[in-house]
Amino acid sequence: MTHFDRIRAELGANPRKWLVTGVAGFIGSNLLEALLELNQFVVGMDNFSTGYRHNLHDVREMVGEEKWSNFVFHEGDIRNIDDCRKACRGADYVLHQAALGSVPRSIDDPVATNASNVDGFLNMLVAAGEANVKRFVYASSSAVYGDSPHLPKVEDRIGNSLSPYATSKLINELYADVFARVYECKWVGLRYFNVFGKRQDPKGAYAAVIPRWIDSLLNFHKPVINGDGETSRDFCYIKDVVQANILAALSDSGDSANKAYNVAVGDRTTLNELMGLIKASLVRHIPEVAAIDPEYGPFRKGDVRHSLADISRARDLLGYSPKYNVGGGIEESIDWYIADSRSRQKAKLATSV
Repeated sequence: MTHFDRIRAELGANPRKWLVTGVAGFIGSNLLEALLELNQFVVGMDNFSTGYRHNLHDVREMVGEEKWSNFVFHEGDIRNIDDCRKACRGADYVLHQAALGSVPRSIDDPVATNASNVDGFLNMLVAAGEANVKRFVYASSSAVYGDSPHLPKVEDRIGNSLSPYATSKLINELYADVFARVYECKWVGLRYFNVFGKRQDPKGAYAAVIPRWIDSLLNFHKPVINGDGETSRDFCYIKDVVQANILAALSDSGDSANKAYNVAVGDRTTLNELMGLIKASLVRHIPEVAAIDPEYGPFRKGDVRHSLADISRARDLLGYSPKYNVGGGIEESIDWYIADSRSRQKAKLATSV
């Protein structure tokens, strides 16, 4: 039995009350599903700026009505401190996922990114402190490493920010550190490295690369690779991110609080390699995909060339142990995207009859 298995068993026997912000989003909805499966009481908040009601409907179908009854939803905005206070009331733990993601989006609209990622974050810190939550766990990002050339990325060594998004996440870490020293709050920051998995939105100008490519291939379109395809990333499957959040909230190690942690696998995959994995997995379901080759476009402004995480801090202090490599995560993700695509097609046909 792993450390995370023991934590899950303990949680099932002693339910807590959790607040998940951004609960209708990709990561938030996966956290909601995992916590409800563990018979936890969950409050969720979202303003649906990037989250979707259908994600909540999907979780409801997955967990069943009995477990769904342990969930309370507040439609609210982290930019409104009264909404934050209402959502935090009575919570044992906060898993703060609400934010405006995407480096390109932040370059296009830095004001909106700052409003959600900095002002909203500060509101949540204040509200969580007033509610005396036991631990405030929040989504940071590998983007804080900026132009640092060092690999693997170690938490105490960062470079200059390359985008407003990266700056907003760095400011989160600075604010959290101040609140620990001034207000004695306990927090954990999780620096996500290229998270992927079910319910990640494939549409829109700021869609992440994995769902966007899967969606293109499912629709027999040529996926676009930015640059020469030799850019590399440490891709992390959503179930390992769920693990990290729960461990971060419940870790009782004396040294675990008030630190930032890399959340990744600790391995690099180039975009060309990633394309090969996605096509190989899809071909099992749709053989015609084998004939679709990608197109290459320009490099994206604000992107780093290579990213690889050192996960030893999370392993040693939180007990984090990723269970999925990128290939295993891709296969599970594609199974979900194909099932979801077929479900949507059936629903569309039913409404057109």
